[in-house]
Amino acid sequence: MLSALLASVPARAQGYVPASREMPIPTLDLSGDASRQVVVARGTEEIYQGHPTTVLLPDGKTMYCVWTIGHGGPCGPLKRSDDGGKTWSDLLPVPENWSKASNCPTIYRLVDPKGVARLFVFAGHGPDEGKTMHYSYSEDEGKTWSPMRPSGLGGTAMPFCDIKPIDGGKRLLGVTNIRRPGETKDKTSNVIAQSISEDGGFTWSAPWRVVLDIPDRKPCEPELVRSPDGKQLLCLIRENVKHESLYMTSDDEGRTWSKPKFLPRGLWGDRHKAKYTPDGRLVVCFRDTGRPSPTRNHFVAWVGRYDDIVNGKKGLYRIKLINNHRWNMPNGRFRDWDCGYSGVEVLPDGTVVATTYTKYTDGPELNSVVSVRFNLQETDQMLLKLAKKKQK
Repeated sequence: MLSALLASVPARAQGYVPASREMPIPTLDLSGDASRQVVVARGTEEIYQGHPTTVLLPDGKTMYCVWTIGHGGPCGPLKRSDDGGKTWSDLLPVPENWSKASNCPTIYRLVDPKGVARLFVFAGHGPDEGKTMHYSYSEDEGKTWSPMRPSGLGGTAMPFCDIKPIDGGKRLLGVTNIRRPGETKDKTSNVIAQSISEDGGFTWSAPWRVVLDIPDRKPCEPELVRSPDGKQLLCLIRENVKHESLYMTSDDEGRTWSKPKFLPRGLWGDRHKAKYTPDGRLVVCFRDTGRPSPTRNHFVAWVGRYDDIVNGKKGLYRIKLINNHRWNMPNGRFRDWDCGYSGVEVLPDGTVVATTYTKYTDGPELNSVVSVRFNLQETDQMLLKLAKKKQK
């Protein structure tokens, strides 16, 4: 029914990009609605706020956001929201050595086999000579934090991009991208690797187990999604050579993985982050890198179902969430791609809170951390109104 609805929307409706050869599903544009946007940390002419991730606590309203200063730079900034992301605290105190770790921190609430939950922040590079992945943890839901310490895993390109419980919660599966072991020529090679924790995130199996290496491609930044029936894991994968995103599946909790396939074109992008909404649909937020795509280099969401992805279907529609302004650099060059790395949380009422870093304004300010709020029932209704407008 919704697919038929989308086909009836007028092609030139305001805030709507119809399906085309370049993008086979339509795109609803919410990027101009400032009322949906909350600035978590505003950039200045000197300070670049980048690479945020978030976590929502079980109370359905307390959220934490962690990010870096500079592109892949020092960790440390941490804020809390007590109202589901509508407002944010001042910067929270963290251990001094957080600023000595760097590169795209990720935050998770991990539960050990005894049922004890802790918050963890992983950083891609520690201050040690090998720049190994480090972590900090909190045992009081984020009130206090340990200093950053080595994870015991070798150097990575990124920290854990996702961590999911496996084997009924007895173990944790962490996935990321690392440089190809033994590679001497390509300094930016990427392969997908994984590690297992059996103690709730403190220790991890080493060395890294490489699960995807494509010689002529650079797969990276994996995101894990468990199927609605709980029997399968889906891995969404960024790709840095042709920017044609991939996926693979596992039917045995990550012990083996299928051969990679291309994701539907509407999901081609960087650093996917996926969450289910209460009606069972899947929302995947990412930096759009599709070639060509009418929203390329902006922060978008794909809306569909798990089965759409694994069965090669297009999905329902996409949403442009934030307009990423072009960054004019002092040397005369420019950046127009620098956004994404989102945190995505779904509140009890179905509101999706998607947080990104982006060049938020057209002025001299560097990147800011910004959240966007939307609800699929609301976006469905927006599309319905557009279709009814055409019928009149």
